[in-house]
Amino acid sequence: MGTFIIRRVFMAVIVVFIVSIISFLLLQLVPGGDPVRGMLGLEANQEAVDDMRQELWLDRPIIVQYIHWAGNALKGDFGKSMRYREKVVDLIRQRLPVTLHLASLALIIAALLGITGGIICAIKRGSVLDQTISVFSNGAVAVPIFWLGILGIYLFSLTLGWLPTQGYTSPMDNFWLSAKRVIMPVICMSLPTLAMMTRQTRSAMLEVVRQDYVRTAWSKGLTEQRVIIRHALKNALIPIVTLLGLGLPHLAAGSVLMETVFNVPGMGRLLVGAVLDKDFIVVQAAVLIIGIIISFANLVVDISYGLLDPRIRYQ
Repeated sequence: MGTFIIRRVFMAVIVVFIVSIISFLLLQLVPGGDPVRGMLGLEANQEAVDDMRQELWLDRPIIVQYIHWAGNALKGDFGKSMRYREKVVDLIRQRLPVTLHLASLALIIAALLGITGGIICAIKRGSVLDQTISVFSNGAVAVPIFWLGILGIYLFSLTLGWLPTQGYTSPMDNFWLSAKRVIMPVICMSLPTLAMMTRQTRSAMLEVVRQDYVRTAWSKGLTEQRVIIRHALKNALIPIVTLLGLGLPHLAAGSVLMETVFNVPGMGRLLVGAVLDKDFIVVQAAVLIIGIIISFANLVVDISYGLLDPRIRYQ
């Protein structure tokens, strides 16, 4: 198991290295070919442009630029935002917990309800309940979440007045207000992943319950709960865990849309604002941080494969 984990960690480090190169090149590949002019504007005088080039090390060879940028990134120094006039690391420190809060709640809801719904569909295959959940899952995959968010604001905020229209409050400051404000964005973010989890769990469970060892467990007189949880679900978890890992990028993309729709001050809204304002220094840092988080999540998924199926450790 130790060798398996070391291999996976080494691969994750390589992925993070590639992500860092892509993040660094975002500044080099901006439209127009001059990132400094893009950030300062076409009306900026040449002296200000030259000063910023020197500050960003853009007057050095590209290899030297990358080494300097990566070295500062390892120390947590991403430079200063042109829009906010603050250190980028401070902006990320303020926004990242908000996005992680929403994404973690959405992932937990999607996993719990999706796996439960998939198991129920597999056990009650062909029943009205199975057909109802299946229709809901197929429809939820196709629903645009930004449209769902706007519809939720109109119905639950403007019409019924049950929930706030926008904003974010930390649960440490006001738990009940925080719960009210995260209900709609979390539900909208979790819905596509929940639907995919339900469909995948149903498919995996239907395949497993036909296996000989499951029929043997039934013939031994084991309870339904023990057969489903101990024998069937455990062996159906590999594709489900894979989908959970793939769901994190979907939640990251969902947070960009939902934070914009609900005016939530998270990483998604920060990234959108930085792109629109051509604040490329913030874009570099945000892409790198999101890439690292997704790489870490995929590493956890890979390691969980080895725990769930010992055969994978020796492949």
